[in-house]
Amino acid sequence: MTDETPSEGDATVAGIKITHPGREVFPRAGLTKLEVARYYEKAGPRMIEIGGHRPLSLVRCPEGIDGDCFYQKHGRRGFATALERIEIEERAGSVDDYLYATRTEGLISAVQMGTLEFHIWGARVDRLERPDRLIFDLDPGKGVGWEATRDMAAEVRGELSDLGLASAALVTGGKGVHVCVPLRRTWGWDTLKGFARAFAERLAERDPDRITAAAAMERRAGRVFIDWLRNERGSTGICPYSLRARPGAPVAVPVTWEELATLQDPAGFDAAAAADRLAEDCPYLAALSDKQTLTKDAITDVGAWEEE
Repeated sequence: MTDETPSEGDATVAGIKITHPGREVFPRAGLTKLEVARYYEKAGPRMIEIGGHRPLSLVRCPEGIDGDCFYQKHGRRGFATALERIEIEERAGSVDDYLYATRTEGLISAVQMGTLEFHIWGARVDRLERPDRLIFDLDPGKGVGWEATRDMAAEVRGELSDLGLASAALVTGGKGVHVCVPLRRTWGWDTLKGFARAFAERLAERDPDRITAAAAMERRAGRVFIDWLRNERGSTGICPYSLRARPGAPVAVPVTWEELATLQDPAGFDAAAAADRLAEDCPYLAALSDKQTLTKDAITDVGAWEEE
């Protein structure tokens, strides 16, 4: 990013005051807090289209990525007041406030509080118990290169297609790929999770030398872990166009399947490159506009059970 940043004093982005605007939150990339806020001002409208009205988990690094970073999912009094709140019952039966965004100002408000990453639920706040997205996070284990991970994403796409499900690809800004299937809100979390697990386990049983569906780290070496656990209630995935709190300030970016086939680096998009893509059609948004039904036949095909 090339914006000049003041060395002292506050700045304003999208009507939100940004304190310490010259703080380098990505030191090796030279990206300041103000530049992060300006990036999210540009990317915000598209991020709201994709990830708005969904409970959030935030990765906050108040002193930058070289300081302490932590996840936050609950709203606190006085925190990022441009974000919305919703009460959600948690697994243990307690109720707590969760955060969600409906406008760009909400994202900027979180940036002011040191947020660098935005992670989203697979359901929207108007129907929390009916997910509208199936997601497989392809996470390469030790010794697995990018090319093998990229090829695995194409295989997962093909297997889903055989079940009548079209999918979109998201490079995460790390080592992996998310394969995402936008869905009509037909089933609850248990059915979605059951399908995702059965699908991943079927692929792992078919090719155990290359694939694992087991989360245990000792099972991942030399294999790609097909993480199906992101399809349970309360789990989140990185929001498309979110920065990652990693050296180089990579961004999670949707790509076409044709682009993925030749992409050389899953963390190759920085804030400037991601911002440039905002003028182009987004393959993830295109997929969202064509939601699909997870059919009983597909559920039965993979050996998953379905809810009553």
